[in-house]
This record gives sequence, C-alpha cells and structure tokens, in this order.
Amino acid sequence: MLAPAIGSLIKGFVDEVIILNINHEIVWHDTNSNLSKNIEIGMPISKLIPCNEVSFEHKETFSKVLNGTKYSIEVKALTFEVPYIILCLEDLSDLIENKSNRLYCLEKVIDSLDEGVMMSNLNGDIVLYNDAQEKMEGLSKTQVVGKPLWSAYNYNPQNSEHKHVLKTKKPIFSRYKAHSKIDGVPRYVNYSTFPIQKNGETIAVFSISTNESRLKDRLHQTIEEKRHTVDNQVTKTYSSNGTTFTFEDIKGRSLALKNLIKDAQNIAVHNADVLIVGETGTGKELFAQSMHNHSPRSESPFVAVNCAAIPENLLESTLFGTVKGAFTGAADQVGLFEYAKNGTLFLDEINSMPMTLQSKLMRVLQERLVRRVGSNETKPVNCTVISASNEDPEMLIVNKKIRLDLFYRIARTSLYIPPLRERPEDIHFFIDYFLKSYQEKFSKIAPPMTEALRRMLLQYNWPGNTRELEHLIENLMIRHSDTDRTIDIDHLPVFMRGKLQGSETSNQEVKEATPFKSMFTSSKKHYILATLEQMDWNISASARKLGISRQSLQYHIKKYNLVKPN
Repeated sequence: MLAPAIGSLIKGFVDEVIILNINHEIVWHDTNSNLSKNIEIGMPISKLIPCNEVSFEHKETFSKVLNGTKYSIEVKALTFEVPYIILCLEDLSDLIENKSNRLYCLEKVIDSLDEGVMMSNLNGDIVLYNDAQEKMEGLSKTQVVGKPLWSAYNYNPQNSEHKHVLKTKKPIFSRYKAHSKIDGVPRYVNYSTFPIQKNGETIAVFSISTNESRLKDRLHQTIEEKRHTVDNQVTKTYSSNGTTFTFEDIKGRSLALKNLIKDAQNIAVHNADVLIVGETGTGKELFAQSMHNHSPRSESPFVAVNCAAIPENLLESTLFGTVKGAFTGAADQVGLFEYAKNGTLFLDEINSMPMTLQSKLMRVLQERLVRRVGSNETKPVNCTVISASNEDPEMLIVNKKIRLDLFYRIARTSLYIPPLRERPEDIHFFIDYFLKSYQEKFSKIAPPMTEALRRMLLQYNWPGNTRELEHLIENLMIRHSDTDRTIDIDHLPVFMRGKLQGSETSNQEVKEATPFKSMFTSSKKHYILATLEQMDWNISASARKLGISRQSLQYHIKKYNLVKPN
C-alpha cells in the first residue's frame, strides 16, 4: 500500500496525520497516544468526526475537539494510483511549540514594538522590516523587503554597516544617521546594529532604531514633573516658578559660606549670567534656585537641565527646540531657552556638554537669539543663564574640554563654593544639624557622639561634601539602638568605617597634592605668586607644589601678569 509511504512523508511537515480511502474509511494514521486508542484501521471516520458536520473536500479546514484535545484539521485530496483523503491535524493546545506558529508570533511581536527593527541575510538582502521602522523612515515593506540594503537606500555597497558587522562579527552601537529622505528631508534615526550567530557563524545582521520622538516627549515630561515636585520635608515651595529653595535654606556658619551668600545675592540682583563652580554635593543647584528667587525674575520660570544626563543628539533639540519635519518624528517643540521665557535657565554639569554643541551655545549667548533645529527663524533669548561645573573650568580649558570663548560667555561673573573639608565650622554644624533632623524623621533619641568619631569626621576629606555627610549621619541614626549609650564608628557600615579610619592619611595627601583646587578668583593670584616666590620662581618645583602641570602654571602666570622681580 502507498498510504504508509504518503503518510510518513506528510508527517515530516505536520503534527499528526490520518489517511482515508474514497469511502471515508481510515487506512493509515500517525497520531498521539491519546488519540490513537480511539482509532482502528478500517473504521469509518464518522465514528471520530461526524460526517454531517464536514464534507472532507480538498483544502477544507475546520477545528474539532477529539478525545479532549482541540485540533485544527486541513483536508487534502491526493491520487497515487488510487485516490486518498489526507487529514493534517495540528494540536492547537500546544500551538506555540509549532515552529511556523512560533515564527508567526515573533513577527507579530516585532511589528508591535515602538523600536524599528530591520534584518538582512548573508547577501545583504532585507528580510525583515517592521512597522515602526516604516514610520521612522517613511518607507514601506514592499519597497525594501527582498532588496539589497544598498539598493533600497541607494548607497555604495562598500559603505554598508550590515556587511561590516557580518564580516567582523562585532556590533556597532549608537549611530545617528539618515538613510532615507522624504520630500528631500533626511529622516534621521538613532540605531545600533548586531550580528546573529549560530554555531560560530554569522547568519544574519539586524538593526534596532530608537523612536526619538517618544524619548523627547518623556524627557520634557520629566522636566515638567520636576518643576512641580515638592519635597515633603520642605515647608516653603515656589510651585509657580519651579523652585523649592531660597537663601534661607542654605545652612552653615562658616565665614566663607556667609561671604559667598552675600556675593550670590549681589550677583542675583543684576540678572547677570553666572558660572557656579563646586564639587559634587556642595549645593550648586541650591545656590542657583536661591539666586533666581532673589532676583527680579523670581516670578518667572526656573528651568534646570543636567547636560550630562541627556544624550548628545537630543541635547541640542532639548535646549533650542525643533520644528516639524526637521528629522524623524520631529514636531514643533519649544526648547528650554524659549520655555524659560524671562526667567532663569540652569545648565548643570556644563563641563559635560559636547564640544560640537558648545559652539552653538556660545553663539546663542553672544547674540541672545535662538534658532530651533530645522528652522531659519530666530527668537530672542530673554532668560538669565546660570551654569554649573563640578570641575575647575580653567583646567578644563587647558585640557580642551571646554571652549575658552564659551567660558567667557557663561562666566561673566563666577561663584566658587568651597568644599566641605575647607569649612571645619560647617562640618561641626552639619553633624549636629543632621543628627537633629533624623531624630525627628525617625522618632529616635540620639545618644551623644564619641569624641573619637567626631574627630574622624573632621579629618575626613568628604569627596561627596554635604550630601555625603548627610548620608553618613542617616546611617548612624538607623543603625544605633535605643540601648546604646553613645554613637561610635562601629555603628557605620563596613565600607564607611574603612573610609573614615584611613581619613587622616588620605586627607593630608589630598591637601598636599591639590592645594590649588581650593583657590579661586583673586585669592588664586596671590597664592600662585606666594608659591613662586617660595620656590624662587622655579616653574617645575612650583607646579609640583601647586599640583598642576607646567603648562597650566605658565598659563596662569601670563593671565595674571606675574613678573619675577629683578
């Protein structure tokens, strides 16, 4: 009989097979054990599937529950010497295990993604191109699927990134490029490309493109939410202008801090652009908000943006805005310069801004005009710009991390926040201030702190400044128990304990290595001159003592017009 041979062949493509003769009698089957026990060779199929429900015509499909399992059944009529009716059964209860169904599901998942997905084969032909990729690039699957990449996008095959990844087996990350144009307008996408390997061989290459319009929407939403976020511990808020702090919130009792507050208040009154320099945790945004609220612009918005937290390709459109069609997904979007209106724009960590964007920012600050990305129209900039850097800007200039001309634009006047280690009076103050604060927060009575621990806190270098000190006091308050008579170093986590125990040595090393870091404005000139005189104007020895390079010292000698006496 031919039936077993035909059935075995078909079984390679489907789950289960039943073969009938022209009289609708079962002549062969290969089914699971659960179904096999109800089947006998020669029995009418009507005992398994009532004939009044189906006609068993060629290409007929239907579903049926057989012995508790639901099947999809396809009918095929074939003639090999004699006619046969073949029933191809697919177990719907285990549908996802079927390779073709699993592939179908995966393709549906890929088409539902917000990210664009495109895949090419060994020949560079596009074999997968999802719906999101269509929207980003303005193309359709029918235009590109089946074509080589260089033909679909009209470029030289030698420049194909997919061919490069196929050859090197190494991915390419975070490219920003336009592969297509719609009505002459480039459609830029941010994408990464990866190889697909099987048994050590690359069999395909795929790219994932980011939907930047959604990312920008989330970014602006985050900025807007930040303006309305109110800390439960802060009793005074300025929700109408986006700030939560004034000069009254700046705590401390050192003379350096009090003089700094006076300088900041004088600058704020004149609405001048200012650069605030200070290490991490010294309170740069606290000063920026306080200056805004002390200025004539206090009723207008305060808008803060961290230049290090936004990808380079989004920072420009975030600051300057966009017009519809400037790139893929671009819409008419107000930039932060316009959004700040007559208020204050705070550019935090401006030292992290890419050099390519620094020149554009410099032009905006110089001309006081801003042009949205993709637009020819300019709009006036009315806001005050407060910038902040956690590194010495003059060293950034020497190391070519910030443009000298931009520095002069953002630093029409400057404020330097001394680190906590240079304000021992404030270390004493904040120890007691935070102890009291966390006693109230945790409803705990704190026993006295040992003199040994307090001495260690004074000797510690505090690289995280006030924020680090607050974190340490919080840990002390959490970890001490009601039965403890004192708060000691043993109440700290191990990693904090190790840092404090080595603080005396490390603090001395830092003071000797970087005394220059603690100087700013006019006092720096006198400090450099005193060091040069002490070293008998030996440039190399003076640079080592200052903790800077010879080149940097020579730059400052020229800047301050320092002359060796005859």
